[in-house]
Amino acid sequence: MAQQATPVRTARLGRALGPEPTAVSGVVLLLPGGDEVSHRRPSPMLATASVRALGRRLARAGHDDGLATHVVHYRYRGWNGSAAHPAHDATWAIDEVVRRYGDVPVCLVGVDMGGRAALHAGGHEAVNSVVTIAPWLPEEDMAAPSEPVRQLVGRRVLMVHGTNDERTDPELSFRLAARAKKANREVCRFEVHSDGHGLHQHRDEVHALVEDFVMGVLFGRAFSRPVRDAMAAPPPLGLRMPLAAGFGKSLRR
Repeated sequence: MAQQATPVRTARLGRALGPEPTAVSGVVLLLPGGDEVSHRRPSPMLATASVRALGRRLARAGHDDGLATHVVHYRYRGWNGSAAHPAHDATWAIDEVVRRYGDVPVCLVGVDMGGRAALHAGGHEAVNSVVTIAPWLPEEDMAAPSEPVRQLVGRRVLMVHGTNDERTDPELSFRLAARAKKANREVCRFEVHSDGHGLHQHRDEVHALVEDFVMGVLFGRAFSRPVRDAMAAPPPLGLRMPLAAGFGKSLRR
C-alpha cells in the first residue's frame, strides 16, 4: 500500500477582525508570540489570544478609513533558529495582502516572538511601519550576526516594552532600537514602568499608544504629542520614553 505523503504546512491569514470595510486602504497584520524552538502546529485560539483584543480595537478605530485587520497563523509554534519560520510566514502574509487588496500600506504589529518576525519582515516594499510589543530577541553573541536593522530604513517603527519583563529582556530591545535609530531616525521606543511581559497593568495605555501610532502611519492622522516627541528626541531619550499612566484618555494632539 502506497505511503501517503506528509502534507506541506502553509501559513494562513485569519478572517478580518470586525466588520471589513467596503474599500480597503490600509492593513494591519497581527503577529502573535510563540516558542523559541517548536515544530508543532500552533493552537489557533491560544496562539492568537495575545493580539485579538488589540486587533479588534484597531479594526474599530480604523474602519471608517478603510482598515482591514488580520491575524497571521504560523505554520509552527517556534522560531526554530536560522529557519526563522514566523518571519517567512509574515512575508507570505504581506504578499497575500497585496494579492487581495492591491497597493495598500501595511503595518506589522508583533507581540513577543511576533515582534522579532515583524522586524525581520519589515523590509517588504508594502510595509510602511512596524510595531513591536515586548519583542523576543536573541541574546547578543559576538560569534553570530547581529539582528538586522537596515531593512527598517524608510519605515516608521514603534517599540514598547515593560521594564519588569522577565521573559524578554527590555535591554535587548533598547539596544536594537538604538542601532535602528542610527539607520532610520523615525524609530521610537516606550517603556512601561513596573509592568511585566504581558503588560497587563497598563494594557489600556499600550493599546491606546498602538492605536495612535497605527492611525497616524496608515492614514495620516496627527500623532499624539508623546509619539511626536519620542520620534524627534535623540537617543537615548526617544528610546526610553515613559508611557504615562492614563495615556489615551486625554490626548493632546
